[in-house]
Amino acid sequence: MSKKETTFDLKYLKALAQIYPNIAAAATEIINLQSILNLPKGTDHFITDIHGEYDQFNHVLRNGSGSVRRKIDEEFGNTLSQKDKKSLATLIYYPREKLEIIAATEEHLEDWYKITLYRLVQITKRVASKYTRSKVRKALPHDFAYIIEELITEKAEVQDKEGYYNAIIHTIISIDRAPEFIIAICELIKRLVVDRLHIVGDIFDRGPNAPAIIDTLLGYHSVDVQWGNHDIVWMAAACGHPASIATVLRMSAGYGNLDTLEEGYGINLIPLATFAMETYRDSDCSAFAIRYNTDYNTKDLDLDTKMHKAITILQFKLEGQLIRRCPEFAMNDRLLLDKIDYQQRTVTIDGRSFAMRDVDFPTVDPLNPYRLTPEEMAVMDRLCHAFVKCEKLQRHVRFLYSNGSLYKVCDSNLLYHGCMPLDEEGALKKVRLFDREYSGRALYDLLDLYARKAYYAHADTPERQMGQDIMWYIWAGPDSPVFGKDKMTTFERYFIADKESHKENKNSYYSYWENEEIIGRIFAEFGLDPERSHIINGHVPVELKNGDNPIKCGGKLLVIDGGFAKAYQSKTGIAGYTLVANSHGMRLVAHEPFVSMEAAIKQESDILSDSTIVETSQDRILVADTDSGAELIERITSLEELLQAYREGIIIEK
Repeated sequence: MSKKETTFDLKYLKALAQIYPNIAAAATEIINLQSILNLPKGTDHFITDIHGEYDQFNHVLRNGSGSVRRKIDEEFGNTLSQKDKKSLATLIYYPREKLEIIAATEEHLEDWYKITLYRLVQITKRVASKYTRSKVRKALPHDFAYIIEELITEKAEVQDKEGYYNAIIHTIISIDRAPEFIIAICELIKRLVVDRLHIVGDIFDRGPNAPAIIDTLLGYHSVDVQWGNHDIVWMAAACGHPASIATVLRMSAGYGNLDTLEEGYGINLIPLATFAMETYRDSDCSAFAIRYNTDYNTKDLDLDTKMHKAITILQFKLEGQLIRRCPEFAMNDRLLLDKIDYQQRTVTIDGRSFAMRDVDFPTVDPLNPYRLTPEEMAVMDRLCHAFVKCEKLQRHVRFLYSNGSLYKVCDSNLLYHGCMPLDEEGALKKVRLFDREYSGRALYDLLDLYARKAYYAHADTPERQMGQDIMWYIWAGPDSPVFGKDKMTTFERYFIADKESHKENKNSYYSYWENEEIIGRIFAEFGLDPERSHIINGHVPVELKNGDNPIKCGGKLLVIDGGFAKAYQSKTGIAGYTLVANSHGMRLVAHEPFVSMEAAIKQESDILSDSTIVETSQDRILVADTDSGAELIERITSLEELLQAYREGIIIEK
């Protein structure tokens, strides 16, 4: 070892000695960490493509994709009826709401409290058993921490344990604290059932309540997000990127979800509404029908249709400016406003002429089609200001940056939303950006870096501008790993009836994802062992009703987008997949549509789910087998070196 390395190691050990100042402290921590390594690994819960469907997401989060009910079955077996198990599960999912109903209908409330508290304590003991006391203690609700710890911890020194525990529960009831205690212990159970939550992209768009989803994630104990293409475009919009703002508005208008912006984020859309009513008052808007759900207020239909058209034309103009500004994106085939023949009502795409359903574009100058009118510029200025200054949106986007990335490697799992771009031969595709070629992990890392520059680089700098343009490229670029197609045919879908023009060719990745050799190369690119690793993939809805299978390449690749969003459920036949990985293996869960929170509480109707065992571990997976375990092993090694330094007198004990 060099002198420099020796000096560095000694500095590190001296810093470690500030935390563990003597042999006893260091030895105790080694014993503690070594014991943690031998505990079962915690449960990981994977969810993807939520698309604003808060109610279903909220329920799946509360029930842990069936994990809560499974713990109830394990603990009580046949000693509880199915009805009682269902009632107990519903109470754990929605304790506040369920307690209100119980308080109004239960004749023998004190007896119900006593029975329920015993059952909840038993479940808490079971879910806490795989964690250290220290970790459980940190998770305990402040108001009841001492009481819960007493109830779930064995007291060898207490002879009459039953009397001891009875006294605690009786006192909780007698001083009228049972409801608050039940709520606290139910929340603790849910927290301990799932150790970490992974969102594999696409929180935004389609459904009505993405803001509530992120508010929930902000309060979750442990979560990471792999950005999806819909997340990326919202993040770029929050940075003030005009083309992305127009895209977000167009999709919100098209799905009847402008309330997400107006009520969810408080963004003022009056300038756009006023402009749309004046400019498109007599315009044909039939190509801009709103795909609304049952919550949509149809009195706004005429205005929303005009706003839909107005912002769509603005989007095409702003995208045209961006594509011309960034020739390295190689997206000139998406410049279509200048390919319109207004006399013939046609547009030329790839040398072929297509009839157009609508050429009534009052703000488009055929001689300079990508120039914004002064009125359009004023609208965009107001919208950009509103997005950048929206405190709630900025808070949500900071959460996505702080807790997210384009991909994640954890515990031999590679998580990403879209694909690994491959060429036609199945090799990692080389993508040219900034006069260099990037592929595989390097491409992901470059795009991730520029996505962060879009938000964190100094304002009005070329780096910030390029970062925001790159984010739009991640949303719609032909070689974007998150998009995964050769083009986004938005223009064609609005204006051309011939569906041949709507075709979007998927990246070769989707042709090769059953190929074990190629999937093995992807694992190698990220330093993973192909024999024990998995790719966990979102983005592409699995059409189960048409025979599609979410388990690819013999279980090495799992596609867990099954249609959380109602907009996709007619294609998939289900209401989403989730994945649960625990110390016993992996389980893929297919969900039926969620009826309503009211039905879940009053009728105790859980989401019907079908589980498929993806992988079962012969030996229980321990913390030592995880990435966290590897970090603990490194720390143990450092502490052992510190012990040796104490014993040799290199560092003096305090």
